[in-house]
Amino acid sequence: MEIPIIDADGNSAWPDMFPLDKISEIRNSVGERHFSAQMMLKYIPSDKVRLDPGAIRVYYDDFNAHVCSIGENKITGITVYWDPSIGHTYSDGSVCVLLYRDDKNRTVFLHDILYLLVPDNVQQPLTYQCNSVIDFMLLHNVSRINIEVNGLGNALPEIMSDVASKRGVIFSVQKITNHANKESRILDAIEPTLTAGRFYAHHRIMQTPFCAEMLGWTPVGGSEHDDGLDAVAGAISATPIPIRPIGACVQTLHANTNFKI
Repeated sequence: MEIPIIDADGNSAWPDMFPLDKISEIRNSVGERHFSAQMMLKYIPSDKVRLDPGAIRVYYDDFNAHVCSIGENKITGITVYWDPSIGHTYSDGSVCVLLYRDDKNRTVFLHDILYLLVPDNVQQPLTYQCNSVIDFMLLHNVSRINIEVNGLGNALPEIMSDVASKRGVIFSVQKITNHANKESRILDAIEPTLTAGRFYAHHRIMQTPFCAEMLGWTPVGGSEHDDGLDAVAGAISATPIPIRPIGACVQTLHANTNFKI
């Protein structure tokens, strides 16, 4: 006997245990594919899944550090994640992303993405990229970064530290090692948040290759360009840094000096 949690008339099969608002909460939490398989007993094969850029909720607001918000959305955490590569024209992409989170509502905000391209005549491509990533972090006033250290990335924490020291800035690096295949990481991290309407992206993201990567991606592998997707999946899966409001904006006061002693 199979009883889906919602019947053909749209009613809950067990209204006392699972009222419709509770079911909606479950759907938003796990995403449409998992909800269909686990709660509606209709399995959707992973090879049928696609990532729809039209499901991205685009926003235009900047992050307000004084009240820890993006527009009306309260922000609780931040992640900077770098999935590195050699960065030359015909190599895999090297991508660094900045992701904000609202853990109360389980939403993610892809705020900025940096596709690193190293000119072929650069003799030290990793040092070149570290300088670009440091500029990216300084722009957004963050001092901690997650770096994938599989393969090429193994040397980056030391290079990053050396470059930062020469520039007189201090950053902390969290080393990340991934063992799951790329398609599984992307599917498990991005697809549930996207189909549940919890994936936000700043409008600048829509001008990057990210949306084209979504359109060309399939979970069976073989996608020619998916490095931005992989970096975003890593950022979603990483433990964020908790952030707090820094308080009211500093106000400039002008004293009245029009008096006599």
